[in-house]
Amino acid sequence: MKKVIYKQFGSPEVLELVDVPMPEAKPHEVLVKVKSVSINPLDWKIFEGQMSMMTGKKFPKSIGIDFSGIVEHTTSRFKKGDEVFGMLDSFKGGALAEFIVVPEAAIALKPQNITFEQAATLPVVGLSALDILHTLGNVQKGDELLINGATGGIGIFLTQLAKREGAIVTTVTGTSGLALVNQWKVDCSLDYTQHNVLQIHQQFDVVVDLSGKMKFKDAKSIMKNKAVFISTLPDQVNIIRSFFNNLISSRKHKLLMLSPSEENLKSLSLLAQEGLDFVIDKTFPIEAIVSAYQHAKKGVVGKVVVAL
Repeated sequence: MKKVIYKQFGSPEVLELVDVPMPEAKPHEVLVKVKSVSINPLDWKIFEGQMSMMTGKKFPKSIGIDFSGIVEHTTSRFKKGDEVFGMLDSFKGGALAEFIVVPEAAIALKPQNITFEQAATLPVVGLSALDILHTLGNVQKGDELLINGATGGIGIFLTQLAKREGAIVTTVTGTSGLALVNQWKVDCSLDYTQHNVLQIHQQFDVVVDLSGKMKFKDAKSIMKNKAVFISTLPDQVNIIRSFFNNLISSRKHKLLMLSPSEENLKSLSLLAQEGLDFVIDKTFPIEAIVSAYQHAKKGVVGKVVVAL
């Protein structure tokens, strides 16, 4: 079967499509024929070597976190032919393959009203949005929330869910993203080419940086006294800095460290059935994996998907 691997850290050109043996499922695992995989910014942070403290330096390595597909054999929870979606360990990856083995608890039934491509965009960003709202940010109705980078993968779902839950939402996007966030009835939308969000005369209960460009020390100027700053692309330096900051400061710096949750995957499935907007920028075949990552790294509205 085909699988994407890399044998050294570097740019997308280190990614290779190779033939490997079929994996075998153990008890409480599921063999899934992969249909679609979505690309996440964490992917290239990993294969570029920026997360080597978490991933280690042993090669070859696999890539790809969230996926959709079809169950290949009946288990205690699923039957052959079930359409599912889910995610693998964020730092080990491996979803970019024709077949994968996953724990039963790491997948859920795919909602019938969405496509395999749409389902593959949901796990990482959807679980991240739920974690930001309910765990890291503890966002309540009426809280003022700033989302910097609101038309990326996480931002699309975070914006929709935050508005559903009654938050007062300000989004920061490029010019091309304004129409998208405005259709979700955000309270204020800022174009970063026209406004410096760090210079606006407003403070927020929760500031979420999805762009990877806003620093906590700078964001303090737009944070209320007991506000929370959330970063979704943690690196080794910020992990250490945030730990010591949170011991002494009333303004907290929290980092998203995502792990799969069967309960939250089911919650995402229900939310999708109730109606969520999905935004897919472009779909690539797995044979064009290098081009897919080169395109995604340019910065897109929505998500880039790889189809198998």
